[in-house]
Amino acid sequence: MPCSAVTLSMATITAIVAVALLAIAFSTDNWLYIEVKRAQIQQYAAKRGGQDNLLDNMNKKYYYYTRTKGLFRICYPKERPPTIATYLSPVETHCHNIDYYIHAGEDTTKTFSEDAMARIHMGRAMIALFIVAFIAIFVAFWTGVAGCWRRSPGNVTATAIMMLLACLLSAGGMGLWHGVEYYEKEKIVGEEFYRQWNPVLRDNSHISYDWSYILAWIGVGWALVSAILFSAAAICLRGEREKEEAMNMQYLMPVYPQKQQYAYATGYPAPSAYPGPYYHGSQYGPYNY
Repeated sequence: MPCSAVTLSMATITAIVAVALLAIAFSTDNWLYIEVKRAQIQQYAAKRGGQDNLLDNMNKKYYYYTRTKGLFRICYPKERPPTIATYLSPVETHCHNIDYYIHAGEDTTKTFSEDAMARIHMGRAMIALFIVAFIAIFVAFWTGVAGCWRRSPGNVTATAIMMLLACLLSAGGMGLWHGVEYYEKEKIVGEEFYRQWNPVLRDNSHISYDWSYILAWIGVGWALVSAILFSAAAICLRGEREKEEAMNMQYLMPVYPQKQQYAYATGYPAPSAYPGPYYHGSQYGPYNY
């Protein structure tokens, strides 16, 4: 089996896997899992007494509830806060949207701190990078189809470049997601984020990465593998084409007309300068005198 056929098949499979993983991660809401031990907070408030403010926030604020967080939504797999309007996501979980203030005016965001605005800008850029990465993958699909159909090293090279671009863009989106996470955990960007939580809530909460986040990084890795394999396929195709051209050159030798040399045995007359037919009696034809 030719080298190009094997590498193209492997590159196509890895590209499909990468796209599937990135699409699933992008559209699901399990990037972070924030577990809140509400029972222990209630026990603390009952033992200490005078914790009316804590108990009031516990029943009103959404960040006192166990939740998962994605790129677009915050969802509640267990209890959900009664004061927040939620809707059912495609996977039948009660969620509400994350606000990136895209359509908000300056009056809405002018009171935000610099850290809060930096977090918002990084969140917007993160979404934009992922969208551009999917556009690059869409272009790579068409260049890949053309390259496989025509067995064109140029088209396959373009596919490798687009897959590498998609890998870099999605990796940049992941980097910005970590930047948003850092600001939400280490900077003062709002009461619903870690730095401004009640110490009791901090002690009884556990934050961990969830499966959507893991799928996203695996998808980035497979996109890089796909780009490398498409590059290898282009090299194989170019080498196979050069071999075919070298073999064809052997059958393209120029053919020139040649004068045939005849050897005649001694005693036999030489043929006439003008080819036949020949008749007895005259050199020019059968005339009767």
